Amino acid sequence: MLYVNSGTAPRRPAVLDHGAEGGHSGLSSAVWIDLCNPTEAERAAAERGSGMAVPAKADLAEIESSSRLSVVGDVLTLSTPMTYRGSDGESMVAPLGFVLSPRHLLTVRFADMPLFDSYGGRFATIGTGASSVAAFLGLLETIIDHLADVLEHVGTDLGTLSRQIFQPGDSKRHNAAMADKQLRLTLRDVGLAGERVSNIRDSLLGVNRILMYVGDVAAGWIPNELLPRFTTLRHDVTSLTDYDNQITNKIQFLLDATLGFINIEQAQGIKVLTVVSVVGVPPTLMASIYGMNFKNMPELQWEHGYAYGIVVIILSAVLPLIWFKNRGWI
Repeated sequence: MLYVNSGTAPRRPAVLDHGAEGGHSGLSSAVWIDLCNPTEAERAAAERGSGMAVPAKADLAEIESSSRLSVVGDVLTLSTPMTYRGSDGESMVAPLGFVLSPRHLLTVRFADMPLFDSYGGRFATIGTGASSVAAFLGLLETIIDHLADVLEHVGTDLGTLSRQIFQPGDSKRHNAAMADKQLRLTLRDVGLAGERVSNIRDSLLGVNRILMYVGDVAAGWIPNELLPRFTTLRHDVTSLTDYDNQITNKIQFLLDATLGFINIEQAQGIKVLTVVSVVGVPPTLMASIYGMNFKNMPELQWEHGYAYGIVVIILSAVLPLIWFKNRGWI
């Protein structure tokens, strides 16, 4: 898409559709060129029209700072991992590249990120006078707002999970299978929240590095009226990073609590099995003794010997249960 500072709607030029050799006037006059999953022909056309090299996906995916932040003349090449929600609703990360010069802003991305369309619609209504740096700052402001919204949603989801984990149990005996299933689902949700927060942290770190780098390297040609916006954005990133750390600590707390409850449920099951096995030993012993049928066993001649044996077996099972109950084990 091409965004020109004339107040007109963004457009997709034919030169990018068909890879034509001519007709670069639209590209050369564009303040912002947005490439989403570009083909080789589109990359070549954007390079010819803007006079700037378009980085490949492999270059944007590099993790070294020297690979993510570089400058040649007055052209800055920047990249950062950017989190977004995939079509399945899961948190995803894709490399995002910026190529910034005094005349053009070129963005390269390899995923459909709705925030670009949202900012593109606003940029088209700005009218004349928008510069590449202003477009760059506006896009970063939209990205930071997006990350803040995602963090707020994660915080709300964690509050719901916290209430589910620590809500008082009912007075009735709970279903062990249902409790186990609920804890497993909660553990999965906490893990997914942790993954989303981790992705946001990577994006915030990358944006903060970009802001500091551009503010230092391009200070000579950035309009003075735009410099305070760099400071404001860095403060916003710092506050979001602090909140991200707070969310991370809460996720770790909920993770530990969930695992603790799972261990308690497992211990409860082991305790029940232990009680059952211990309670079953005395009756087995009594039945074994009175099942030997030796000739000189006095109980064989008793009129009520069978009833006596049954009572002894029952008492040998009931008395351990009473003892466990008094000790609070069951």
